[in-house]
Amino acid sequence: MAICLFTDFGASDPYVGEVEAVLDARAPGVRVIRLLNDAPAFAVRAAAHLLAALATRIPAGQIVLGVVDPGVGTGRGAVALCAGGNWYVGPDNGLFSVIAARAERCEAWRLPAASADAAPSFHGRDVFAPVAAAIATGRFPEAGAARTARLDVRFGADDLPEVIYVDHYGNAWTGVRAAVVAPARRFEVAGRELPRARVFGEAPPGAPFWYENSSGLVEIAVSGGNAAWALGLEVGAPVGLR
Repeated sequence: MAICLFTDFGASDPYVGEVEAVLDARAPGVRVIRLLNDAPAFAVRAAAHLLAALATRIPAGQIVLGVVDPGVGTGRGAVALCAGGNWYVGPDNGLFSVIAARAERCEAWRLPAASADAAPSFHGRDVFAPVAAAIATGRFPEAGAARTARLDVRFGADDLPEVIYVDHYGNAWTGVRAAVVAPARRFEVAGRELPRARVFGEAPPGAPFWYENSSGLVEIAVSGGNAAWALGLEVGAPVGLR
């Protein structure tokens, strides 16, 4: 078992380390995997589709501590759910709703309100990390957690025809699962129609194209270049199928 971190905290700030310190204190010996800590900041819908794709590669029996939480400290709910054989702990703001909608079975618990000593702006450390540690050590549900039949925010199971993530190469991941797209189809992106290539080396140098990335999503790329710069792409940019 491991606790996988999926956050928009960034890699150069102290927040990830603070969360890891809580996990180490409350669940000593449990591995912590930094799945992704530069998820699209504040973009909950995009992050939900990104996490749903990454989750297909996580072996059963793991715990995902997910925090993309622009509503932290407000009245938004908090949730722990078990779907597809894995646990997910974080805000009930839609972040886990794509996973829940696609799962054959999903059970969810609504978490109690944050305690008075929790920092209003850092529920990842003070609320979600302790719950993830409790699950990892067999101490969940804690007092106050209650079963719930539905999440507060639900994005549904459908794909998202937008850019959901831009990696450091400038490749633009979309929320469209490639398995449902015929190879002959083209994607319209930034006013251009892009053909498919199987891998980068099959596209002409400098040419934009789409392909199925290693997480099963349609990705917009440029052979030997940066698609985000070349096409002016950022999270939220629409893509269309032709």
